[in-house]
Amino acid sequence: MTLPTRWPAPAKLNLFLHINGRRADGYHELQTLFIFLDHGDWLSFAVDESDAIRLEPALPGVPLEQNLIYRAAALLKASQSRPLGVTITLDKRLPMGGGIGGGSSDAATTLVALNRLWDLKLDDETLAELGRQLGADVPVFVRGHAAFAEGVGEKLQPVTVPQKWYLVLVPPVHVSTAAIFTDPELPRDTPKYSWATLQEMDWKNDCQELVKKRHPEVANALSWLLEYAPSRMTGTGACVFAEFETESAARKVLANAPNWLQGFVAQGVNLSPLRSGLQPVCA
Repeated sequence: MTLPTRWPAPAKLNLFLHINGRRADGYHELQTLFIFLDHGDWLSFAVDESDAIRLEPALPGVPLEQNLIYRAAALLKASQSRPLGVTITLDKRLPMGGGIGGGSSDAATTLVALNRLWDLKLDDETLAELGRQLGADVPVFVRGHAAFAEGVGEKLQPVTVPQKWYLVLVPPVHVSTAAIFTDPELPRDTPKYSWATLQEMDWKNDCQELVKKRHPEVANALSWLLEYAPSRMTGTGACVFAEFETESAARKVLANAPNWLQGFVAQGVNLSPLRSGLQPVCA
């Protein structure tokens, strides 16, 4: 067994999310802007030739075969004919059901890390295609650059945006992405705009009002944060965020957060920590 190495699985924010329509196959056409945060989960990998995938600790309520980390490792392993083994240890820091990409980021980090540690030599396009089988957000984490996304999220245009500081609040509720996208009250008629036009517009999240209606905890978090700065929801929630020019300004607001609200401060970055040369490090 090799010495374990530790790899970051950063959070993401959707700075806007527009739902443009629903396709015949049930998937939604959307436009969104992904950025990364310099905060997230950490995964340690110790590879061996046992031909087994081990993951620890187990996530409560998530069977091993449904865990995106395990599924990502198994997907890579299935593409090879030689024995490949690994023990993966997850340091979970991002909330589940928060809309900040915890599971998708973990899956992408697993693909990128094991591609190198197992010496598979797959290119990013192949890894992104594998990631798409695991979830719509996985490819953007694999590619690792802030992106304007269209289609069902698979059409990615790398972009560069100002790297602001963000206060992210985590309401005490789990929001089901599937439930939001199947809800008949979800708006599905926002016109499509070019990236150049979108940069000049006020940004919004088409899922936000529905989630507020279904989950008062999210509405309360948005209302509290709005007292300090313009706030909105990321993805399908539950996390909400506000943008600040400095870290200290964001931390001052976080210090005032009520006891029922957890949160963190992080810098938005165009290049994912997974791709910025910060990995791997000794675990």
